[in-house]
Amino acid sequence: MNQATFTLRSRNPDVLTCIANLSNDEVFTPPELANQMLDSLEIAWAEEHHGASIWADSTLTFLDPFTKSGVFLREIASRLTDGLATTIPDLRERVDHILTKQVFGIGITQLTSMLARRSLYCSKRANGKHSIAKSFTSEDGNIWFARTEHTWGGRKRERQIDPTQGGEIIVELIDTGRCEFCGANEAEYARGGGLESHAYAFIHTTDIKTRIAQLFGANMHFDVVIGNPPYQLGDGGGGNGASATPIYNLFVKAALALEPQYVSMITPSRWFSGGKGLDEFRDKMLHDHRFVKLVDFPQLYDVFPGVKIRGGVSYWLWGRDHLAGCEVVTMIGNEVVGTPVTRRLDAYDVLVRRNEAVKILDKVAGFRLGGAVEPSLGDQVSARKPFGLTNQRGKTSPAGMKDSVLVYGNQQTSYMERSVISSNVEWIDRWKVLLVKAHGTSGRDDVTILGEPVVAGPSSACTETYLVIGVCDSEEQAKNLAAFMRTRFVRFLVSLRKITQNITRDSYHFVPVLPFDRVWTDEALYQRYGIEQSEISFIESMIAERPSNELVTSNDEDND
Repeated sequence: MNQATFTLRSRNPDVLTCIANLSNDEVFTPPELANQMLDSLEIAWAEEHHGASIWADSTLTFLDPFTKSGVFLREIASRLTDGLATTIPDLRERVDHILTKQVFGIGITQLTSMLARRSLYCSKRANGKHSIAKSFTSEDGNIWFARTEHTWGGRKRERQIDPTQGGEIIVELIDTGRCEFCGANEAEYARGGGLESHAYAFIHTTDIKTRIAQLFGANMHFDVVIGNPPYQLGDGGGGNGASATPIYNLFVKAALALEPQYVSMITPSRWFSGGKGLDEFRDKMLHDHRFVKLVDFPQLYDVFPGVKIRGGVSYWLWGRDHLAGCEVVTMIGNEVVGTPVTRRLDAYDVLVRRNEAVKILDKVAGFRLGGAVEPSLGDQVSARKPFGLTNQRGKTSPAGMKDSVLVYGNQQTSYMERSVISSNVEWIDRWKVLLVKAHGTSGRDDVTILGEPVVAGPSSACTETYLVIGVCDSEEQAKNLAAFMRTRFVRFLVSLRKITQNITRDSYHFVPVLPFDRVWTDEALYQRYGIEQSEISFIESMIAERPSNELVTSNDEDND
């Protein structure tokens, strides 16, 4: 046999670096990133197995349960081909063993399943004449795909007249339900056979172990689960904003339920401190002490150029038998920034993504005055629609009004009758500080974090464009609170919980409430909390200084 003519990876250029993404939610993984994840797996395995190589074990099994391009399976097969050279000397026998006994995938669509087979077997048919696997009898090989349908539930019902028998009947309304497994909107995802259903088999089951047994055999158990799952499903509101439903958390749950030795995934980083419906998921992730490593890419486009995933992405490695803390690494571009630190992830109710920030936050959270913990600003910030107004616009003048109120809205002020205010009416005649609830752009850098605070006097209110940060007894206190909100220190604390443009009352949870009978400057705040010069330098490298100390009294922010 002429073994020199055979190779898995002599592609120049690598075709998997050239293909376009399916969407913002189903993105192809760059081979370089896949190999970084495999390097982390290799290191962790060696540390827990007395230096042994994971690629030299012919009994281990690997699953990509949401394979798209097949890059993970291809790179795993390549590493095993080198690692098993001594155990299985014959190259063709070795490759056949790896492809038929060790690497497995579940395609997310029919198209990607064929693409993955071509990447792994060098043929879209695993048993085709060009396939490098010689023992398969089926075209699918070990990469499974079959169309799966959503299970619709919760449909609206209405009373109708029975057209044949007369009398009233209760009828379920088609296209009003949601999938009981993934929450997909029936109106958008109840598709005919000509379109992909996006009902992913790995999460459309109540028993993932039984599902795996159905797909790959009753005795199948996977040692490693690795890949890049679909991120979210639109629900009819645009698909990529607040209306999108995250589903990557469901893939994580299913993968961990298989109880493999290791799981490694790429996921959006929004779960660190936000994300629609992710509170329970975040709590479980932070309190699971088996995470080995987390590599965070906070800047837009660093991992997937041209793909807008607000809040960035990260990959992580989970080890079933690991309890030694999680190494947290921050990447900007291709460079590690700061010093990687091994730490517990559950020190706070959100994941503080920068290691340098944890020590600073510890000082603020641990500050005691007279033995008491300082209250949180988040407890006094208003909820959405502080005065019950949405985005209504009033009149440009109070002329002719019975009892007018100045209303701060989106890039304008107007006048409305006091009677239209339905919430917090007792705040109308007090001094207030307002901040927009959405600030920043979709760009790579967010260095201001918050908009300019607005000092609003008596006889005023605001639309849902703003949150009320505080209600004060005097103009002086309101101005001091506004100056406090402009400091780098406060905006830095907000940045630890703000992962997208959206700012909620929860975003202010790390900010302490101080006496506002004085002006708080950054220097005074640094001194109060014992912030060292290196920590000051870090804060000021992250947060831009405001150009002046002038306070605005109307909205001039661009709310992207």
